[in-house]
Amino acid sequence: MASKPSIPKGTRDFSPTEVAKRQYIMQIIRSNFEKFGFQPIETPSFENSDTLMGKYGEEGDRLIFKILNSGDYLAKANAAHLEAKDSTKLTASISEKALRYDLTVPFARYVVQHQNEIEFPFKRYQIQPVWRADRPQKGRFREFFQCDADVVGSTSLWQEVELVQLYDTVFTALGLEGVTIKINNRKILSGIAEVIGASDKLIDFTVALDKLDKIGEDGVKKEMIEKGIDAAAIEKVQPLFNFTGSITEKIEKLSQLLASSEEGMKGVAELRFICDNVTSLGLATAVLDLDVTLARGLNYYTGAIFEVAAPKTVAMGSIGGGGRYDDLTGIFGLKNMSGVGISFGLDRIYLVVEELNLFPETVTAATKALFINYGDTEALYAMQAIKDLRGAGIKVELYPDSAKMAKQFQHADRRSIPFAVIAGETEMATNNYALKNLSTGEQVNLSLEELKAALL
Repeated sequence: MASKPSIPKGTRDFSPTEVAKRQYIMQIIRSNFEKFGFQPIETPSFENSDTLMGKYGEEGDRLIFKILNSGDYLAKANAAHLEAKDSTKLTASISEKALRYDLTVPFARYVVQHQNEIEFPFKRYQIQPVWRADRPQKGRFREFFQCDADVVGSTSLWQEVELVQLYDTVFTALGLEGVTIKINNRKILSGIAEVIGASDKLIDFTVALDKLDKIGEDGVKKEMIEKGIDAAAIEKVQPLFNFTGSITEKIEKLSQLLASSEEGMKGVAELRFICDNVTSLGLATAVLDLDVTLARGLNYYTGAIFEVAAPKTVAMGSIGGGGRYDDLTGIFGLKNMSGVGISFGLDRIYLVVEELNLFPETVTAATKALFINYGDTEALYAMQAIKDLRGAGIKVELYPDSAKMAKQFQHADRRSIPFAVIAGETEMATNNYALKNLSTGEQVNLSLEELKAALL
């Protein structure tokens, strides 16, 4: 007996209703990307391993799905590494490609490859799946979609201001009120590390600090100590664990804390510009907040860092994030190409919108009317009307078989189709159609034009 089929952990099948809801979210994101001037591109689902490896930090590299070489992949394997069972070194000789971890690094590769065809500043958006070998849990999957918008070729901080507005516009259109757009700056984190004498531990410091909301103050301090940051240095950043007040007040506190750090003060100036202008322009429903613990432990952010938190009524991780990466294309040989971008977490946004019951009923509206099939002659008559109705943008279909009426009506009921159209001998004789409301049982005879008007 054949075993029951299954799918890998961290992946999902989607029903017609779920796909319709996902497409609804994607269409809102896509339309606003284009409204803000972003152009669409697509890149392959897998890249050469050396394109991806080393771009996300040690933690990110471990989560990249590697693809085994075609054919006898062990034939070219390093014998010494194979004998030693050194999986890290062995991987390089048996896997030359990997599934993309995000859309930003492939985008950087795209810019470098196509730099002579691109008009800079270049504003691109991308809505495609990515893969991470992460531990599956609520809102975290191994295969999921990202919806990214990036600008390369401009150092202007007005881009950050616009990206905050883009977040606000999209979440407002989705009905998600109370979303918090958290902002920080990598230069501020560098400045803090410098002030406490731990510049050589910047990555360790920021990765640990970024986990404050997950493992708490004691957990962060423990991890910092394990990474070699001494207790005296940690004591100097104690104010960061309870950093309260308005954005203006927080920026002033940072100015005092980082007064001796040139790099840190550059970060303060950038934050002040972005926050002041966002405040002047105003946001519709989102809230902008400065979070100094926000680090997003990725190696490539150099300026502003963003992370979006769902409304507090929903228990969910971040539903978006991004930042500025002044030197990302430099890793592929193109220097001095500044970029900044944000991402929308489609799958988590879906869960939040679903939990808050914010999907409009029309999103899942499918077939408006089912034509009952009485046989080939009647079916042809029905199909002539169906063609006309579809031309008017009305979703209608013919039951494919001339089955018993009860079975056809039951099919319409199970699919939540609100109307049935009866086109039998009687209706054909008068060149009419009988429209039956399947909720009330009411039935009326209509001409084709009247039928069209009733179903619009």
